[in-house]
Amino acid sequence: MNRGTFITFEGRPAVRFERSYPHPVEQVWAAVSEPEGLAHWFPSKVTLEPRAGGKIEFSHDPHMPSSAGTVLDFEPPHRFAFTWDGDEIHLELAAEGDGCRLTLTNVLTERNTAARNAAGWSVCLDELDKHLAGAGAEGPHSDSAAPWKPYYDAYVAAGMPSGAGIPGASQHEA
Repeated sequence: MNRGTFITFEGRPAVRFERSYPHPVEQVWAAVSEPEGLAHWFPSKVTLEPRAGGKIEFSHDPHMPSSAGTVLDFEPPHRFAFTWDGDEIHLELAAEGDGCRLTLTNVLTERNTAARNAAGWSVCLDELDKHLAGAGAEGPHSDSAAPWKPYYDAYVAAGMPSGAGIPGASQHEA
C-alpha cells in the first residue's frame, strides 16, 4: 500500500502523497491537469480555465454536490493548484531520471478530515497508476477501483486524524 502522510503545510494540516512514474513529466501532466486525463482517476468531473485565477468546476461525484473553486497556480508542466470546498489541492511534477515524481498535497480545512481524505486519494491515485500504466482505469467510483474502507481503517489505525463525516458512508463499506 503506497500511503499518504499527515503533514503541516504552511501552518495548516494536510495529507501528502508522492508517486514516481517511468513517464515523462509532460505525459503525467496531461493526466493530472487536463479534464480528459482527470476523468480516469479524479473523483469528480472537472472543467477548468487553465490559468491562475481561473474557475474550476467539479460535478458528477456520487458523494458530493457540484461545486466550484479557483485555480491558484497553473504552471505547465510542473504546478497545478486549486481550491475545492475549502481545501486546497496542490499537484507538483518534477523530472526524476527518465521519469517523474508526482507530489499531491491536500491542504485540509479541518484536521479531522485527514484519514478520510487520505483514503479517498489513495483510491484515486491507484486509478491514476492504472491509467498511466495503460491499464483500464474507470475512476475511483467504479467497481474495478480498490475499496476505500481498508485504506481508511489503515490510516485511522496508524493514528492519522479522523472523525469527520464520511459522504456516502454506506456505499464505502467493504
